[in-house]
Amino acid sequence: MEEKLNLTQEWDKTFPQSDKVEHSKVTFRNRYGITLAADMYKPKGTAGKLPAIAVCGPFGAVKEQAAGFYAQEMAKRGFLTIAFDPSFTGESGGSPRYMTSPDINTEDFCAAVDYLVTHPEVAPGKVGIIGICGWGGLAINAAAADPRIKATLASTMYDMSRVSANGYFDTEDSAEARNALRDKLAAQRTEDYRNGTPKLGGGVPDELPQDAPQFLRDYYDYYKTQRGYHPRSLNSNGGCNATSPIPWINFPLMSRAGEIENAVMLIHGEKAHSFYFSSDAYKKLTITPGKENNKIFMVIPGASHTDLYDRLDKIPFDAIESFFTEYLK
Repeated sequence: MEEKLNLTQEWDKTFPQSDKVEHSKVTFRNRYGITLAADMYKPKGTAGKLPAIAVCGPFGAVKEQAAGFYAQEMAKRGFLTIAFDPSFTGESGGSPRYMTSPDINTEDFCAAVDYLVTHPEVAPGKVGIIGICGWGGLAINAAAADPRIKATLASTMYDMSRVSANGYFDTEDSAEARNALRDKLAAQRTEDYRNGTPKLGGGVPDELPQDAPQFLRDYYDYYKTQRGYHPRSLNSNGGCNATSPIPWINFPLMSRAGEIENAVMLIHGEKAHSFYFSSDAYKKLTITPGKENNKIFMVIPGASHTDLYDRLDKIPFDAIESFFTEYLK
């Protein structure tokens, strides 16, 4: 039995609504019984069954931000798409709120595939996924687990398990550093249990420190300004629960990436601080015999990490359309 969700009916996205696309709200349930909320986008004036794409991300965002932007754009190009909120987040169900889980969040993608492969307007065997930022890493993990995903795009990818365990640029990649982090998280867990309410870890700061690195300034420009702010977004507000990193430290998302036989495309900005995540993930992908061109790494000249959230002049939608047209045919 699906949980009753309170879904906003008015258009509350961070991007304008297209008159070339039909929009509706849908729900579906994951394998753990959590009901997820999604926006469906369908190209107007089409008949018959369509190839379909499920979209999620960035990590800490909601479907009204970058995921919906990608989903609407791909619907304009002829695909049936859904942009969904992860478990515990946005309009989706799950308790406690604002929690993250490498297992459950990977399952969220697979549950979206459940919904699409059984939808009467979706062409059989023609389902792909798009993961943005931290959900790019989750998309790769989902593709490794679920062969129904025929094509996977990871855009401006973060490997959340790697950054949680090793710190940025692997500067804290030691047992000593990880054990210090585990001590801190364990203490917070005890405090949360005593209080009965999980502490939030904090989103993008309301005021940037003068010495803020460029990537934090880029996040601020997206999450804290009219460009990308949304009241349900974790990054725009209080963030996810402070203990959320606990499982990611011991859960290597890329461990089975080399076993993905279906198509994978990575896109990343040349100037993104996160570039190394996609670069290293691509090295783990193996070329499938007879499918020599189905693993692609596309570098976007001059683009930063957040440019690939919503910049039409930076996101290579023509190449993305060609990729999904080829592998969902």
